[in-house]
Amino acid sequence: MRAKPVLKFLDNIESYICQVLLVFFVCLLFLQIVLRMVFSAMHSLSQYFAFLEYYPLPASLAWGEELSRFAFVWFVFFGATYAARLAAHNRVTFQFKLFPKIVGDISTLLADIVWIAFNCTMVYYSINVIKEGFQYPEYSPTLDWIMAYIFMIFPLAFSLMTIRIIQVNIMKYILKIEIDDVDKIDTGDLDDENPESGVTS
Repeated sequence: MRAKPVLKFLDNIESYICQVLLVFFVCLLFLQIVLRMVFSAMHSLSQYFAFLEYYPLPASLAWGEELSRFAFVWFVFFGATYAARLAAHNRVTFQFKLFPKIVGDISTLLADIVWIAFNCTMVYYSINVIKEGFQYPEYSPTLDWIMAYIFMIFPLAFSLMTIRIIQVNIMKYILKIEIDDVDKIDTGDLDDENPESGVTS
């Protein structure tokens, strides 16, 4: 029984990470906007109140834009892995309606194999890039972070995506669980008790 919440958490971990990253970079950008507005107001008022010149406020956080950009990039890649879990990546499947169901299933499976091969290729080359990034470090302009740490999202995301693709295919072809159309379900609630929802709980 204790394993059930853990499995549910692992099944939705990309969703939780995406929510945290989304809140983080939106709040950071909002803070940037507030600082610019306050700075502009203080600058205007300093013409009438001389003491305000002695309490300058930053127009923005120098590192805020860069950090929000990094968070957004990680958000996008984790979102892609979550979409793979929901089988929500765009596919052209209308042509399979002209053939028996098995033709569509085999074609989709072959496409997923090609997708997995692409992911493995990306993992391999991104690891090489990261190794070179530590040997010959390149630093971010503002935060002065080694960019190789930021690039770690590539092998991480493509590895997770591969795991999710395999998981979805096992659910569809071995466990015979029908994966619901993501456009027709509430993706915010993945812990339905409905066994036909295509989501393990």
